[in-house]
Amino acid sequence: MKIAACNVFAISILLFSACSKQQEPGTEDKALHAIELMEAPQLDASAPPPPEAPPAPEAPQPGLPTDGSVPTAAPASARKIIYHAEVRVKVDDLVKTNARMDSLTHAYGAYISDASEERQEGQWEHQMKIRVLPGQFQKLLNSLNGLGILQSKTLSTDDVTSEHADVSARLRTKRAVEQRYVALLAQAKKIADILAIEEKIGQVREEIESTESRLKTLNDQIGYSTITLTYFQTLPLNRPDAPILSFASRFTQAFYNGWELLTGLVLALVTAWPLLLLGAVSLFAMRSWRQRQRRRAQLAADEG
Repeated sequence: MKIAACNVFAISILLFSACSKQQEPGTEDKALHAIELMEAPQLDASAPPPPEAPPAPEAPQPGLPTDGSVPTAAPASARKIIYHAEVRVKVDDLVKTNARMDSLTHAYGAYISDASEERQEGQWEHQMKIRVLPGQFQKLLNSLNGLGILQSKTLSTDDVTSEHADVSARLRTKRAVEQRYVALLAQAKKIADILAIEEKIGQVREEIESTESRLKTLNDQIGYSTITLTYFQTLPLNRPDAPILSFASRFTQAFYNGWELLTGLVLALVTAWPLLLLGAVSLFAMRSWRQRQRRRAQLAADEG
């Protein structure tokens, strides 16, 4: 009641002042502001402040997913990479190098899948194919430099991530198709339907075996990197000393050489028999002609 009476009294004073004299600019606004403050209820200082409105959601940026995730490239560990290397080294002692390679393969957890050895004139060569885990591939490759003089080194990689994913997807699809055919086979009643479904199941299973084989090959190549190592040792050429011949052996050799010369001449004469025959005929004709000439000359002398 006291607050209402004060309010009525204040309003009366303000109205009386407005009617008795001219108000200054801004006085009416100040009075109205005072009335609003008096009529407004007092707030408890201990009351909690009103909750703020949640911020407006930001518009999604183009090119980004709406769930808030950011697209990233596939990590290096998830990629399927096949590593190949070919190394050729010249060594001083091939036997010691074989023992050294046994130690290296054991130390790096590798194994030798294929090996061959060949000894040629002036060279002894050993070739092997080493399979090693990708994590130890570079370490083992660097260790091979200490075997001897490096002749050549070739490194190559094949990224088969897409092929591996494609083969795996095709394998899952073919297995699902096989299960559907098996379900249809269980429901088939006619013999013709059963035979047709069994034929389809056989075809699908052949495709599954082929796909599984390809996937197994890829996993093997991915799981173990391959190093083809060739190391060789140069061998000296042994030339035999000239033999010491005795007089008897030299005499025998000379007789043999003479016999070969004689037989060669006989064979040469036999080969040239047409020339010999032509020469004999020419010689006989020349002698006959000379004899006729002598006879004619002698007859002419006798007549004279």
